[in-house]
Amino acid sequence: MRRVIGCLILAFTTTACSPSASETNPADDDKGKGVVVDLDGLQSTTPPEWKEEAPANRMRFLQFRLPKKGDDKEDAELVIFKGLGGGSKANVQRWKDQFIPPEGKKIDDVAEVKEIKIGDYPAVYLDIQGTYKVKLQPFNPRSKEEKKPNYRMLAIYFDGPKDVYQIKLTGPAKTVEAYKKGFDEWLKNFK
Repeated sequence: MRRVIGCLILAFTTTACSPSASETNPADDDKGKGVVVDLDGLQSTTPPEWKEEAPANRMRFLQFRLPKKGDDKEDAELVIFKGLGGGSKANVQRWKDQFIPPEGKKIDDVAEVKEIKIGDYPAVYLDIQGTYKVKLQPFNPRSKEEKKPNYRMLAIYFDGPKDVYQIKLTGPAKTVEAYKKGFDEWLKNFK
C-alpha cells in the first residue's frame, strides 16, 4: 500500500511540476522580450537581442551586451551610469577625448552632438567614431590604455526627474550601426 501511495505521489508531483504543452520553456521567455529599464519612473523596454549582464563594477547601474554583427570581432556594450554628474558639456568633452579621429580629420568632424528628449526631459546625445582609447580602470592613472580602431560610441547625458544618467553604447562601428535604430527607438519610448 505504501508503495502504491508513493508511486501516486511521485506521479502527481511529476505531472504537476512538468510544463504543459501550452506553457513555455523558461529559456524561451528571453526570446522576443526585452528588459524594462526604469530611469526615475520613466520606462522603456530594450530590444530583445540586448543581453543584460551583471554590472562590471559599482559605478555601473545597468549593463548589456549587444552581440557582434558581420565580421566584427567584438560585441558592443551598453552601460547606464546613475548619479555621476559633471554636467553635459564636461561629459561630452570627456567622451570626445576618448577618441582619436581618422587621419586628416578633427574630432568635431567625426562627432555629432544634438539635444533630444527622454520622456519630457532634455538630454544631450553624442554620436562619435574613430579609434577608441579604452582604459579598463578609467580613473586609475596607472591603468594601461588600449586603442581600438574603427569604433563608435552613442552616448547620452540625461538629467532625469530625480537623478543624472549617462548611457553609453560603445563597440565596433558596424555593430553599433546595426543597433543604432533600436537604440534610438528605445530612447524615444521612455514614458
